[in-house]
This record gives sequence, structure tokens and C-alpha cells, in this order.
Amino acid sequence: AGVGKHLASVGHEFGTVTGRPRRCGWFDAVLVRQAVRTCGINGLALTKLDILDGFDSIEVCTGYKLDGKEIDYFPAGEGAQARVEPIYETIEGWKEPTAGARSWAQLPAQAIKYVRRIEELVGCPVALLSTSPEREDTILVQNPFEA
Repeated sequence: AGVGKHLASVGHEFGTVTGRPRRCGWFDAVLVRQAVRTCGINGLALTKLDILDGFDSIEVCTGYKLDGKEIDYFPAGEGAQARVEPIYETIEGWKEPTAGARSWAQLPAQAIKYVRRIEELVGCPVALLSTSPEREDTILVQNPFEA
């Protein structure tokens, strides 16, 4: 809950109308991988990379534990969904800022490693990367329409 509140605060994740804080957490590669496969997605938009600046380590969900068994998919049943526990992989964080980076070359090496690991886990390339709420702070890594 502490990390989720921090991510929501730094990422300004509050409802536009209600002002209620949104629930935030670490990246769920299992769920995104399922969406990629099911929907035929060929390019991801990975936004708000800058809110991860300064973490010593970053967690990524790579599987779930369901009733004591490890699974690599999100179960369809509501009861099973309520019982799953995430399994996390720890990725080294970075201290250098990504905020305002507008090219791949301006990103810290460890941030690039994080993006590459996300691509590997979900089986889909990151086509667009944003490093702040500003429209200009967007890196077009790969044109998703030419993939």
C-alpha cells in the first residue's frame, strides 16, 4: 500500500471529477502479456516512466500464486482472481532522472534495461515511452503502424 500511495502521489493519479486517489501498483507483466496475446497488440505505450526515478529497486509481477501453486496467467474466475497473490521480480532502479527525456539516448542505462525487460516479459515491443505529463516528453521508440 505504501508504494501504491507513493506512485499515485508522484504520478498525480487522482480522479478528474471526484478527486479520489486511483489504486496504483507495480507493473503486472502477466496481465499485459494476456492482453497482448488476446488482442493482437503489436506495440505498447509505456507512460510515466519518470515516476519510477529514484527507486533503489522496482518490482514487476511475473506470475501469481493460486492456492499454493504458481501460475503464469490471470485466472478467469472471480473467486480465483480474489485469491491470487502476485509473484514479483526485482529490477534494479535508477537515480538519474528520466523526467523530460525526449530520446532513447537521454535515458539512464538502467531505465533502458527496465523497458527491455518489460518487452521481454510481455512479448511485445514498447513503441512509445513518456517521461512526464508533457506531450513533448515522448519518445517514439518504434512506429507501431510499421511493426
